[in-house]
Amino acid sequence: MKPLKIGMVGCGNISNAYFKTSAKLPNIEIVAVADLNRSRAQEVAEEWGIKVMEVDELIASNEVEMVLNLTIPAAHAEVALKAIRAGKHTYSEKPFGVNMAQANEIMNEARDCDVKVGCAPDTFLGGGQQTARKAIDDGWIGRPLSGTVFMMSNGPERWHPNPDFFYQSGGGPLFDMGPYYMTSLVNLLGPIESVTARVSKGFEKRTAGHEDHLGRQLSVEIPTHNCGILEFKSGVIVTAVISFDCQGHSHHPIEIYGTEGSLQVPDPNTFGGPVNLKRLGGSWKELPLTHTYTDNFRSLGCADMASALELGRSHRASGELAAHVLEVMCAFEKSSEAKAPVKIETKCLQPSPLPTGLYEGLLD
Repeated sequence: MKPLKIGMVGCGNISNAYFKTSAKLPNIEIVAVADLNRSRAQEVAEEWGIKVMEVDELIASNEVEMVLNLTIPAAHAEVALKAIRAGKHTYSEKPFGVNMAQANEIMNEARDCDVKVGCAPDTFLGGGQQTARKAIDDGWIGRPLSGTVFMMSNGPERWHPNPDFFYQSGGGPLFDMGPYYMTSLVNLLGPIESVTARVSKGFEKRTAGHEDHLGRQLSVEIPTHNCGILEFKSGVIVTAVISFDCQGHSHHPIEIYGTEGSLQVPDPNTFGGPVNLKRLGGSWKELPLTHTYTDNFRSLGCADMASALELGRSHRASGELAAHVLEVMCAFEKSSEAKAPVKIETKCLQPSPLPTGLYEGLLD
């Protein structure tokens, strides 16, 4: 299979993980990089032995078949739309956009331009999440009834070298970490029908702790504590708490409770395990992982999209899935303001599971 040629826009912290993983996936190849910070782009290009371009030059290049959009959240939609209008397939870091107007415009433009769009996270394709999916699909907990999600920390400003965007529009715990958890839930249980939520802000200012910004005060523009009840089309009810206002807790990231057992799902910001099962009358036991891709395999969604384009099938980390997840996240604040449930209007299918027994580098 001829590798799909990818141009990367944005050379932030996450770019190195994409480079490392793409080198292990034979159906994709990063051939060029661009960043508004030209010196940073030059540094990355020299490290990986590829071309450096200006953003518009990269998007227009005949050598680039897919644009990998690793810009900050506020720029995701702008870059994606430019790429789509240039006739490029586009894969973005999460979130898909900062509001549903952006998501809808991206999806409509992609349809009109006959290109595919995808979006992170792709961690749900990892061995841990896929093993949990198989356990549910194979009936090990019976019929799923309910579940819990807990993503709680005291925020990233104490260690992150560029903490500002975490507390601006498109950031916060829900838009930064929520995509991992909401995408995992849709992979495990199918699409979400409604959200009932309350949100709050614990602090008006945050203090940066990284040496580059030590002591600088960060203004908080978004909610930093989010509590929601998610009702799935299947009837499953999941309680979710996603927060940067917590100094410590002892909850498991995701648990799913069924008629015949309970399942502990691993941290959806990782690709591996453990996956723990408790059957009716038994004790907790760790399940052997049924799938590959347990290391940090960011770029897996790009590779799956490339494979889908080659074979004419649907890709798993799709724009439809990302738009659905974005609407669910937007619904938290919307529900809190209205003090009422919010119906989710976007449609998406539950992603198809990966086959078992794949060698690393294969998606089919």
